[in-house]
Amino acid sequence: MFDRCNVDQLPLERVIAHGGQGEILFHRVADAGHLSGRLNFIDVALLPPGVSIGRHTHAPNEEEFYLVLEGHGRMYRDGKTFEVGPGDLIRTPPGGSHELTNTGQAILKLFVFEVSV
Repeated sequence: MFDRCNVDQLPLERVIAHGGQGEILFHRVADAGHLSGRLNFIDVALLPPGVSIGRHTHAPNEEEFYLVLEGHGRMYRDGKTFEVGPGDLIRTPPGGSHELTNTGQAILKLFVFEVSV
């Protein structure tokens, strides 16, 4: 069962996220096997400048949330594009499509939560 961690001290791995541009730094903090509720996973992700999480579509039984902790980017969600920054919490509804690109000069750091619905 997941209890506690310091997200600034987690080991990060480099991955290409959903066919995006470049490599993000990523850590899966917890997944459904370590949680009691309906969360599928909790991730922390860091996107260097110019790097993206590629456009992808979620299943109709899951929704996903991005919480921007640091940095700035451009989010595509279901046909609309908009700027995001620190404090923004973005919901992608069940069956929705989205992508995120770091358009800033610094790291874009975010939490990603996926929930079963």
